[in-house]
Amino acid sequence: MRDFSSDHRWLSLNTATVRKQGSLTEIIDACARHGIRAIDPWRDQVAAVGFDRAARAVRDAGLELSGYCRGGMFTSDAARRTEVRDDNRRCVDEAKALGASSIVLVVGGLPQYSRPGSGASKDIVAARGQVEDALAEMLDYAKQAKVPLAIEPLHPAYAADRACVNTTKQALDICDRLDPGRTGVLGVALDVYHIWWDPELTAQIARAGQDRLLAFHVCDWLVPTKDILNDRGMMGDGVIDIKSARAAVEAQGYSGYSEIEIFSNDWWGRPMDEVLQTCIARHRTVV
Repeated sequence: MRDFSSDHRWLSLNTATVRKQGSLTEIIDACARHGIRAIDPWRDQVAAVGFDRAARAVRDAGLELSGYCRGGMFTSDAARRTEVRDDNRRCVDEAKALGASSIVLVVGGLPQYSRPGSGASKDIVAARGQVEDALAEMLDYAKQAKVPLAIEPLHPAYAADRACVNTTKQALDICDRLDPGRTGVLGVALDVYHIWWDPELTAQIARAGQDRLLAFHVCDWLVPTKDILNDRGMMGDGVIDIKSARAAVEAQGYSGYSEIEIFSNDWWGRPMDEVLQTCIARHRTVV
């Protein structure tokens, strides 16, 4: 396993971690100050400063993109499916132009919760089928652009409104059906917050292998968790054995960034420099 204790060259910042403290360009400037070499920006943050300005800021700072957040949200009623398809194609175009290593996909839950105004349904099996059909269509477009897609399984608490793919096994089953040749264009983004509890996790990471492991995200699970979305912990403040998860992915040959992604009302209320300094310190000692 790689030694992270002496530097933070393999730390990437998911820009949601400090989204409340500044614009994307301000976040990029802060990363440069702290020697952070990679980010994973969100599309709304890019749009807020303008795509050309965002791309120029990334380039001028010499940053790599460990991913691009986010594509997906595939579930909707029939009237909105063209809109969903077109938005995901724009996401591919943006990711390619920015030089992102992959697009992180949050696939969507039950249609009426994933996209307000969509037709009501409680059929999660049908929702998963819709995800797979729409993802197959997006994959064709992504292959032409040579932009890998990373399915992110989310904790089951998000099954209704954000992601009906909730385990690494479910995500890999989709990968095997849509990309049986393991071309490297379809894989998984594994976030310890969502998967740490899974008794099959180690076996599924081994099943994924190097070619399917496209991203590795870290934060922590607090006890108690006051808000399932916005009370994630800084690494080391919760119960996740992060080093064991990292050891498992690195045993398969993963050599990419450990991407810090913390949705937290607590950390959003602190100065950006303090958050980044803490991320760097915890990356060296806990990750």
